[in-house]
Amino acid sequence: MAKKQTAGRDNLGEFAPKFAEINDDVLFGEVWSREDELSPKLRSMITISALLSGGNFEQLSAHLRLGKEHGITKDEVSEIITHLAFYCGWPKAWSAFNLAKEIYAD
Repeated sequence: MAKKQTAGRDNLGEFAPKFAEINDDVLFGEVWSREDELSPKLRSMITISALLSGGNFEQLSAHLRLGKEHGITKDEVSEIITHLAFYCGWPKAWSAFNLAKEIYAD
């Protein structure tokens, strides 16, 4: 069983309780748990790609960590970012590599 997500409530629960509830219960509770449709590793790859393409680096950092937990290797994340550089922009890829280097430092 997947661990219960509480980041929304922890970070925004008092300020935006409904958003926090939807984040934790729907996005991470229902959507991410649909493992028969897409594996957590594949969902992480898709999410990393979407966040990089949009330049959402604050969220990208958390999802790179989650992707690592889901089994994305350093070589795989490097290949994902390299591939996306040509579709999303070199500066975005460079920024993503700086985050990935920190997360995959071990």
